[in-house]
Amino acid sequence: MELFYNKYGQDGPPLVILHGLLGANGNWHTLSRTRFQDVATVYAVDQRNHGRSPHTDRMDYPSMAADVKRFAENHDLSSVTLLGHSMGGKTAMEAALSYPDLVDRLIVVDMAPKAYPPHHEDLLAALARIDPSEYEDREQIDDTLADDVPSWAIRQFLLKNLKYDGEEYEWTMNLEAIRTHYDKINAEIPSDRSYHGPTLFIRGEESGYVSDSDWPGIRDRFPTADLATVDGAGHWVHADAPTPFADIVVDFLSEG
Repeated sequence: MELFYNKYGQDGPPLVILHGLLGANGNWHTLSRTRFQDVATVYAVDQRNHGRSPHTDRMDYPSMAADVKRFAENHDLSSVTLLGHSMGGKTAMEAALSYPDLVDRLIVVDMAPKAYPPHHEDLLAALARIDPSEYEDREQIDDTLADDVPSWAIRQFLLKNLKYDGEEYEWTMNLEAIRTHYDKINAEIPSDRSYHGPTLFIRGEESGYVSDSDWPGIRDRFPTADLATVDGAGHWVHADAPTPFADIVVDFLSEG
C-alpha cells in the first residue's frame, strides 16, 4: 500500500508524522511548515482508510505499522523519527516495537499503549447516517451533523473528511472499515517486545488519555521514555498549545 503524503523541507533527518482517528495529514500542515521543517525533512502521511490513502478491509496496528515500513522503503528512508498522535501514536509504537532498526526516535502524543474503552461510537454512527452525495453544499451537511454533534469545533474537524469532485460530496475516510475494526483501533499494544531508542511521550494536562498510572506500562515497552506535559492542553495537544508543543518536539529532535 502506497500512503499519500505531503512533504515539507529538504534538509534534516526524516520525520514521519501519523495523524489520529478520522484525521489526515493536513492536521499537521501548519506545524510542519512553520516549525518542523527547520530541523527535519517532514513526511506527513495519511494512514490507511483515511485522507487520500487507499481503502482496505483490514485495519489493525500490525498492518498500519507495516504501511510505515513500506513507506520508508519506498522513499529510501533507512532510519526515521516517528511522531504519532492518538491512533497514530499507537501505530508509531507498534512500528518502533516491530521494526526497531527503522525508528531512530519515537514521539507519541497523548496516547498510551493500553486498551481504551470505546468513546467514538456516537461520532462514527452520526457520520454513517449522512450520505454526503445527497447534499448540495458543505453548510447543509454541517447543519445535519449538528443534530448529533453540537460542538462546532468537532464538526469542523470531521468535515475536513469531505471531498467534492465537482459534482457531489463524499467522505474520504473508509467509515465502514473504521467502524468494523473499531475494537482493534482501541486495542492494547502488546507488551512482549521493547524499543530502546530515544522516546518521548507528550500529554495534555487536561486530557485523560495518559495518566500517571499508565507510566509503568509505557516503560515496560519503552525503557528510555521521558514524559512531557503541556499545560492547559487537552487531547489535541498540538492544536490547543501549538507553540509549547512545537518547542518540546524541536528540542527533542535537536538532541544529540
